[in-house]
Amino acid sequence: MASRDEILSYCDELLDADSFDDYGPNGLQVPGAAEVSKVVTGVSAHLELLARARDAGAQLVLAHHGLFWDFLPRALTEPMAARLRTALEAEISVAGYHLPLDAHPEIGNNALLCAGLGFEPDGEPFAEIRGRAIGVVGRRGEPIPAGDLFAAVRELLGREPLVFDAGPERVRSIGIVSGAAASELGEAVGRGLDAFLTGEPAEHAMADAREGGLHFIAAGHYATETLGIRRLGDLLADRFAVEHEFIEVPNPI
Repeated sequence: MASRDEILSYCDELLDADSFDDYGPNGLQVPGAAEVSKVVTGVSAHLELLARARDAGAQLVLAHHGLFWDFLPRALTEPMAARLRTALEAEISVAGYHLPLDAHPEIGNNALLCAGLGFEPDGEPFAEIRGRAIGVVGRRGEPIPAGDLFAAVRELLGREPLVFDAGPERVRSIGIVSGAAASELGEAVGRGLDAFLTGEPAEHAMADAREGGLHFIAAGHYATETLGIRRLGDLLADRFAVEHEFIEVPNPI
């Protein structure tokens, strides 16, 4: 068993969670059992994830998309009440890490996407969201054929990406912002990158990619945000000697 508070203090410090102006709270959102033997991670803290975590015997759920967001109504809806009831009755603690887990230079979604596709981060800030750069620009010494890059995305994330292949035949540079970041495509064009990878497309992306001369790759909001939370859970298992299970709840978006 490990202390929930020690686990979450480690996560808060590792991810520098307090320094982000996010769309909702980062860190502990629902307190449950004080001692933890099993951690479940998942992309979104919805009812299915919480129910499956309960059935798996978890005391702590870590999600990239937590329960509470600024844009949700302040009064509990029936679906939110059901989520909370599931967690509270099972004494499951729920914590969320959103922008901090996108931005982390080692275990963040964007850093892991960059490394998984064989690019090296150039260290320059990219894609500022609410005052913090959360994206990554990756570069390669030896360019990769565009078709091989698209195949590598498919293999890494386990789904077919939507591609507007308007860039060069061989790709040396790529901008990466997981989730719903098609609005950052313009910055990638402005910086002369060969490709841009995000999760969700937008209507304007096809024309912007063609006119900007780069490849636009939409690999799924859910799929592009599985890597960081899973890696965080693995770190906790090693550091605190707890069991970790990543629960897959596939989402085509």
